[in-house]
Amino acid sequence: MTLAVVVFACLLVFATAARAEPWPAEKANAWYAKQAWPVGCNFIPSSAINQLEMWQADTFDLPTIKRELGWAKSLGFNTVRVFLHDIAYEQDPKGFLERVDAFLAACDENGIKVMVVLFDSVWDPFPKAGKQRAPHPHVHNSGWVQGPGVPVLQNLKEHEARLKAYVQAVVTKYKASPAVLCWDIINEPDNRNGSSYGKWEPNNKGDLALELMKKAYGWAREVGPEQPITSGVWVGQWGDAGKLKAWEKWQLEQSDVISFHAYGDLKDLQTRVNNLKRYGRPILCTEYMARPIGSNFEPHLGWMKENKIGAYNWGFVNGKSQTIYPWDSWQKKYAGEPPVWFHDIFQTDGRAYREAEVEYIRKVTK
Repeated sequence: MTLAVVVFACLLVFATAARAEPWPAEKANAWYAKQAWPVGCNFIPSSAINQLEMWQADTFDLPTIKRELGWAKSLGFNTVRVFLHDIAYEQDPKGFLERVDAFLAACDENGIKVMVVLFDSVWDPFPKAGKQRAPHPHVHNSGWVQGPGVPVLQNLKEHEARLKAYVQAVVTKYKASPAVLCWDIINEPDNRNGSSYGKWEPNNKGDLALELMKKAYGWAREVGPEQPITSGVWVGQWGDAGKLKAWEKWQLEQSDVISFHAYGDLKDLQTRVNNLKRYGRPILCTEYMARPIGSNFEPHLGWMKENKIGAYNWGFVNGKSQTIYPWDSWQKKYAGEPPVWFHDIFQTDGRAYREAEVEYIRKVTK
């Protein structure tokens, strides 16, 4: 073996190792300093019950997407968090990416950047391609699906090549796109959906999801995106680093920027943020706002702006996801609209649920 070959091999190993590491905190903070304060919502058009209905060719609804992104712009939102799905890519790779192109173009027209979520562990563990079921009346997220499904998580080796192809195709295509703000690798990886699908969930789901998460971080980093990578912690307040679960430790130590969920009152939000500051990185709250349990725009949104915490509320338009209903709608029967909307801001005709709330959001974002 020649010296040149040895040097090349060493450089290749070094480059691969470097790609596997998170950004230095200094790089992450320099990136964040160049961004406008990220404020927006988790977005799915009102005409889609789940990620597959949003992205499959037969039900991709660009007119509704464009109309509702316009409402997001009217609030001063400059970013949305959007969930993709591996099945939608697998069944139609070229068409899927063309639809993502169209979505990103619509976002760009409204001055909105996108946090892209690649995998999700929440709700129905058995996603299937094709026509999606109709909503169960008055039930919160009655048709949202996991991606990948639990059977895939339990047989990851068998599906690894397919999932890697999906991740790398998407990240490669958009790794330098100014329309993409951030890559969210997996949402709530250990969520066993106890209130809905718990009897079908594996007891070791967190460990299974961690295996996927480690691989997916590596697949994304091999491509070398210009945007940061993250995955949000969601249970607890994370005050004691020694008590973190294995997947939480990975999420917080291997992400370029820190992200988290917070559905409690302002004090709970503040405690979570203060505990996460120890990582010395930008912090994004990628889910909050559930009115009946004390998580509201006012004062939460104003506090996050003051403290430069990115803010994405859950829910936008009262549509087929039915997230105006609370989580307990899986156990408690609702015959009509709940007394207080759980999530969401607008009716399908663009009228605000609470005009004063919309005015507060605009006041904070302007």
